[in-house]
Amino acid sequence: ALPGRTADITAARTHKIVTICERLKIPVLADKAYQGAGGTFATPVKRHRGRELTVKQKSVNRAHARLRSPVERAFARLKAWRIFRKARVSPNRLTSMIQAVLTLEQQR
Repeated sequence: ALPGRTADITAARTHKIVTICERLKIPVLADKAYQGAGGTFATPVKRHRGRELTVKQKSVNRAHARLRSPVERAFARLKAWRIFRKARVSPNRLTSMIQAVLTLEQQR
């Protein structure tokens, strides 16, 4: 983490994450905040009116959605648990409670 308000892409460049991934040829699926990172970073692409997406852009969008959907589903489940709305405990304890709830939800 960097002090103050720092964009994700700036922090990644400061810590040399972009150059290391490029040098090691590690493919990275990133969100829209990393647009313009270049190298091996693949971000979702929005289709403009009158233009179709290429096959590569469609596959990147599909892969991004496939990885993101379980996380989105988990957050939706957590929002349904009303107990977290008025929790008055330490964030450290809350983290372990949330992990327990997610484990219980997966078993259900």
